[in-house]
Amino acid sequence: MMKVELVCLCVFFVLAIVTVSYAKKSFTREDCDVCVTVLEKFEQEYPGIKDKKEAEIESTFKKFCKTLKNSKEDRFCYYIGGSDTSATNILKMMTSPFKNHLPHLKTCEKLRTADSQVCDLKYEKKIDLTAVDFKKLKVKDLKKILSDWNEDKACKGCSEKSDFVRAVKELMPKHAPEAYEKLKAREEL
Repeated sequence: MMKVELVCLCVFFVLAIVTVSYAKKSFTREDCDVCVTVLEKFEQEYPGIKDKKEAEIESTFKKFCKTLKNSKEDRFCYYIGGSDTSATNILKMMTSPFKNHLPHLKTCEKLRTADSQVCDLKYEKKIDLTAVDFKKLKVKDLKKILSDWNEDKACKGCSEKSDFVRAVKELMPKHAPEAYEKLKAREEL
């Protein structure tokens, strides 16, 4: 009898461990940052909007979408039906929870169930030049830095990573003087 109880207890613990390891990961802002940011901007732009009727929230959101300049945010509006050219319309899935004062993260989680593309949108990460280790950067990142500075031609003919690092460091005093001073202080130049 004791062996049967021990076996049952072991099976229970194994199942508990497996269940915990496969448990659903909690939904965070990083999972759907563009959606949360757009909803926050919308609420800041129109402070009393949550107290309006859903149809008014929808029309105001469409008007708001026309003012967005960021391509990721504009694409978000397109996905949920906030753009004139949107192929789908899931705005009701945004306006209803929005009106009921549901947190933006929960609203985005609901939108994701209707269209997973909503949360596939990600902002590009900015490279902090004051704390960056140039040895660990990829050539793609170095090219992006030069491109952001409109200095694409500064490294024409560069073939080695060290050439790109040199070009970025040479242009830092012009485009990122604070970062340049910190690098100089760390004696990395």
